[in-house]
Amino acid sequence: MSLEATQEEPEKLWRYLFEEASLGIAVEDTEGKLLLTNRAFSSMLGYSKEELSHMHCAQFGHPEDSQDDWALFQKLRTGAIDRYSLEKRYVKRDGTKIWGRLNVSILRSSGGPSLVFAMVEEITKRKQTEEELSRMTRRLLETQEQERARIARDLHDDFNQRLAMLAIGIEQLREDLPNASAGVLRRLDQLRKQTLEMSEDVQVLAHDLHPPKLDYLGVAAAMNSFCKEFAERQNLKIEFSDEGLTTVPGEVSLCLFRVLQEALHNALKHSGVRQFTVELRGAPDAVQLTVRDSGVGFDPDVMMQGSGLGLTSMKERLKLVGGIMSIDSRANRGTTIQARVPLSSGTDAMRAAG
Repeated sequence: MSLEATQEEPEKLWRYLFEEASLGIAVEDTEGKLLLTNRAFSSMLGYSKEELSHMHCAQFGHPEDSQDDWALFQKLRTGAIDRYSLEKRYVKRDGTKIWGRLNVSILRSSGGPSLVFAMVEEITKRKQTEEELSRMTRRLLETQEQERARIARDLHDDFNQRLAMLAIGIEQLREDLPNASAGVLRRLDQLRKQTLEMSEDVQVLAHDLHPPKLDYLGVAAAMNSFCKEFAERQNLKIEFSDEGLTTVPGEVSLCLFRVLQEALHNALKHSGVRQFTVELRGAPDAVQLTVRDSGVGFDPDVMMQGSGLGLTSMKERLKLVGGIMSIDSRANRGTTIQARVPLSSGTDAMRAAG
């Protein structure tokens, strides 16, 4: 086909491109009724083009995803936005569920009806891979937490008790040597002191690995205690506050506690300051953790691409409980990390303070 012929037959060219496109394409009216679909769209959903021409877009959308899609569609038709995109599930003619990345735009017309263009790329294999990776990550984190709990119990119940007995033994030995030289007695006092210090360090390590307060007193008390102990050990000042809740589901509590630990360790290492703010806020439908400093800041994108696993680990943990993390960091203006997790059971998941 020559360039001149192409210019003379734009409608034929448009139809060719429309039909042969690898993406599923649908043209809809502003009510969501399908007016025209291409071969890829028909093949993806398993309906004939004739069947699709009598359908509404909601008829093959997954019910759990349709609400978000329809809310954006309403903004599009009213002029609040000109386009939107999202990943959502579709239900094929045979009942099979697939994933698609949907891009929607509108062609507004002053003299006639506006038309909505929807382009869908099937991403089922990619989503299945992501879900499998998510399951593997969950299993790895669960195994890690089980191992942390086991090591914490061994440290607390075995090693810490043996160190305590060693300190008692050294004290008894000192008493059994009344005629020992001052140098020997002084050395025994030093050994006893070092043993007690080791015992305290082991206890702190055990609590960091698996904080018992998280199980018995809830996430707010566990976070408050960790902030106090961490500040004392590192000679910092940490202002902790909580509002609106004392307990959340165990899986969410553990996730947020680990995020707090990682965020404070990162802040201590990179911020260049010695004062931090930690806020835990509850609402009927979500819980939010904020860790803030006024340090040197950093570029979040560069940090995520680096060799460190801190931020990546936090994001992966939050993803497993349906949470999200946002980072606001600017050079010499500090860093704010927010982790927000929805509470699916609403107000029943909350407990009154006190």
